[in-house]
Amino acid sequence: MIYEEFKFAKELENKEFPLAKKYEYNGSIFYVEPTFHSQLEGMIEQHKDKVNIILDKIKETITKYKYVVFTGDFESYYVDLDDFIYRELTDITDPLLIFVEDKSRGSDYGD
Repeated sequence: MIYEEFKFAKELENKEFPLAKKYEYNGSIFYVEPTFHSQLEGMIEQHKDKVNIILDKIKETITKYKYVVFTGDFESYYVDLDDFIYRELTDITDPLLIFVEDKSRGSDYGD
């Protein structure tokens, strides 16, 4: 599967973590876990007008930290590497004041 959002980077072979995508961008290495990508797709669907802002912030994060794992949950990640920092989608979007609209609602049943 091709992650169109990351076409700005060169995809690298990744035998260590085959479920994640590994990329190189301006000398930096980063991984995109499937859960992060799914969350990103959902965010893009809700905020089509802010796609470039989000992707620019992702690029900025990669450039700043050099070794990044974009994960769905930093407490339960798939790619496990020393010297890499872990970023969830909200680490990217919250500082931009771009939030996921949670359309779910609580149960109608009380305790």
